[in-house]
Amino acid sequence: MYDEVYETDEPEDDEPSAADLAAIEDEQEVIEAEIALTDAEIRLITVGRRKASELDWQRYRSAQRAVLAAWLRLAIMRRFGTRAA
Repeated sequence: MYDEVYETDEPEDDEPSAADLAAIEDEQEVIEAEIALTDAEIRLITVGRRKASELDWQRYRSAQRAVLAAWLRLAIMRRFGTRAA
């Protein structure tokens, strides 16, 4: 009963729409900043027996600021329909 497949007249479209692609492009800076933050967090977690260096902590704080700045620019762009500098 639950294994039945229901057919519809609508074609399946697994491809992202133009709006989906535009949203991904708009969020690309945030995505890249969050990846950099994750890398910095991994670096701090996996330092092993040694203590995290001041440079490790600076990279982490810088990555945090970059994420916040990227989200702010995205919010401004969405609110006002323009890209922030």
